[in-house]
Amino acid sequence: MKLKITLAALALSLSPALASAMCSSMKPAQTASMCAEGQVWDAATAACIEPVSS
Repeated sequence: MKLKITLAALALSLSPALASAMCSSMKPAQTASMCAEGQVWDAATAACIEPVSS
């Protein structure tokens, strides 16, 4: 019985750390396909920008 309680306590104490580690790496990288309409991808800054017209 003590083994089951110990394992349950261990699992409950590790679950927040595991969930935090999994969520922190889930941010998607921004790409050209994610730019809003009228914006273009700038490879130098790795971001969407308004196009400069001359």
